[in-house]
Amino acid sequence: QVQLVESGGGLVQAGGSLTLSCAASGGTFSSSAMGWFRQVPGKEHEFVATISGGGGSIVYADSVKGRFTISRDNAKSTAYLQMNSLKPEDTAVYYCAARLLRWATRARYEYDYWGQGTQVTVSS
Repeated sequence: QVQLVESGGGLVQAGGSLTLSCAASGGTFSSSAMGWFRQVPGKEHEFVATISGGGGSIVYADSVKGRFTISRDNAKSTAYLQMNSLKPEDTAVYYCAARLLRWATRARYEYDYWGQGTQVTVSS
């Protein structure tokens, strides 16, 4: 059983930066692709970014490309989402997710484990 714990959310002004962390336990982290998703009330989870188990394959949503950076430290079993140039429309609950395969995917249904989420609020 894999457990994921996100941290690093908060309130930031537009144009600011935040770094989210996702600490994993209970599995073989380097064998798991990791993804970040976000959700606003009344909408489904929106794909943000994904990274393969070895870190060599990365995909971003068009809405965050050039502003967000996903990374991972397999020695620490932790994934990160560096968010720069934040906009009010980035406001959401951000979730990290892990899948039992190493290949990155943007499909929400292909992830097996989810964290509890962390709130990111960007004020204008």
